[in-house]
Amino acid sequence: MKRLIPTALLASLLLAGCATGKLSPAERLAFYRDHAGEPVKDFRYLGHLNGWTPVGDSALAVWTKPKEGYLLEFAGRCQDLESAAAISITQFANRVNARFDDVLPVGPGTSPIKIPCRIETIRPLDVKALRASEKELREASAVERQAKP
Repeated sequence: MKRLIPTALLASLLLAGCATGKLSPAERLAFYRDHAGEPVKDFRYLGHLNGWTPVGDSALAVWTKPKEGYLLEFAGRCQDLESAAAISITQFANRVNARFDDVLPVGPGTSPIKIPCRIETIRPLDVKALRASEKELREASAVERQAKP
């Protein structure tokens, strides 16, 4: 029952965001947080990602496999994250650890001074539910666009 109230609130915020055509960074972060589990201390990382998505300038969603993803939240703002062409993630013994490892945005859109982004928390994503919610939002947005004159 506790989960229904935040989910309903999130749904109303997201639908309001759809009305403007794009979610704000705070709405996107709330969306990903709603589809993330409890924090874990680390995850297995074999040196390559299946994908990644900046979630504002203080969080990042990474996919280690098509159906396995994590929400990484940083201790503070991560400079150049949203404009980076690629990212690099530090690790030790094929494990990325919260409070020890960093994300480094790289590419032509980033500043020449590389400031590492310390990973504060790691939360596994419910990728199946995340994809279903994204689909619902796209469909709601399409219906809304069709209804406008």
